[in-house]
Amino acid sequence: MILFPAIDLKNGQCVRLEQGDMARATVFNLDPAAQAQSFAAQGFQYLHVVDLDGAFAGKPMNAQAVEAMLKVVSMPVQLGGGIRDLKTIDAWLSKGISRVIIGTAAVRDPALVKDAAKQFPGRVAVGLDARDGNVAVEGWAESSQVTALEIAQRFEDAGVAAIIFTDIARDGLLKGINWDATIALAEAISIPVIASGGLASIEDVKTLLSPRAHKLEGAIAGRALYDGRLDPAQALALIGAAKAA
Repeated sequence: MILFPAIDLKNGQCVRLEQGDMARATVFNLDPAAQAQSFAAQGFQYLHVVDLDGAFAGKPMNAQAVEAMLKVVSMPVQLGGGIRDLKTIDAWLSKGISRVIIGTAAVRDPALVKDAAKQFPGRVAVGLDARDGNVAVEGWAESSQVTALEIAQRFEDAGVAAIIFTDIARDGLLKGINWDATIALAEAISIPVIASGGLASIEDVKTLLSPRAHKLEGAIAGRALYDGRLDPAQALALIGAAKAA
């Protein structure tokens, strides 16, 4: 069970959005590499990074910040945002990213995901960000007409490493993860699912470790870590104890 601290990049800075709205961004750190080092020092073992500008532009926009992070931490990093072709996937994996997350292209170009998962086994994840059940694309600016489950099922035998499922309505608002929708998705597919959007407190971590969430690979924590609502030491101790049990 992995708790992924999140670093969202906008204009080279570490920010958090509310409900994916670029106009509702709070800057938490001007130096993403220093933030990555801080998470490593706290004991986290895997980092989740999103290039927000890239998600809107359709190509990497915060490469300098990502590369600076890769230089200062040794833990694996998964990266999403603006990754829409094999050349970009190959470039990021060659630079040291452990796992790329494909979002918009998973809806628009499923063949890309399948090709990438074949070429880079275990290193391709799919990001499904849902608003009212339907998946949003282009940095959440547009809604599609397909559900998260419909898209996830397309990749059942493709070798996708994980599905990262975000409830946009909760993202950045500290309202708690939408456990019902996330667990229902995890139980309907064989691909590991990572919960995202709204993680608010140690109670969410306890739910993550409960029997009903046993099919989940982990959860992503963002704003709760930055504003002190979630104590990293307490959260990681709980996860460590659960693994040892």
